[in-house]
Amino acid sequence: MSNYVMNIEPREDVGSNKVRKLRTENIIPAVIYSRGEETKTVSIDELEFVKIYAKAGQSSIVDLKLNGETMPVVVKDVQKHPTKNKVMHIDFQKISMDEKLKMFIPIVLINRDSIKLQPSTLVQQMDQLEIECLPGVLPKSATVDVADLDFATPIYVKDLNVAQTEGITILIDNEEIVCSLLPPTVETEGDQEGQEGQEATQPEVIGEKTEAE
Repeated sequence: MSNYVMNIEPREDVGSNKVRKLRTENIIPAVIYSRGEETKTVSIDELEFVKIYAKAGQSSIVDLKLNGETMPVVVKDVQKHPTKNKVMHIDFQKISMDEKLKMFIPIVLINRDSIKLQPSTLVQQMDQLEIECLPGVLPKSATVDVADLDFATPIYVKDLNVAQTEGITILIDNEEIVCSLLPPTVETEGDQEGQEGQEATQPEVIGEKTEAE
């Protein structure tokens, strides 16, 4: 059973006017689809969805409760209003606990604000990772501790915790760089002399009259 549960209601009226009315009542229209089954049209309370989605995201299994039935799903798509911070529609994908999923999970850099080597700049080249696994071992994120990161050795996909987790297949090259640490940019003495020389040799502006003239 999932740690996240959402209560949903069946939705038979799918016209634009009906959908618009739902949204004015802070109800979000949604669909549930799965392989070999008819797509279900449902609705969910906006506050309930936003609260749980903030924790579960799109990389956690959620149990939907509908008419006494519990369905394990993942959130596949969330459509938002282009200018308002409001969810307009949700796509849920029903899953089978004995069938593998292909999912993108976020990459979380632990201790990114506590890197020992300072001053420095942390550059994250990859923020999500595609994996394949059974729903029962689906991780919420891929993590790595970057507190001891140095300038010479970047973090690779193979360094993420999920690379050592049994039952999880990473679907990209393990040698891809996730993040690296860059030293601060230092202005050399030669650069400063060059700038001073440019200032000293600024050409005289021809055609401007002096006060004496």
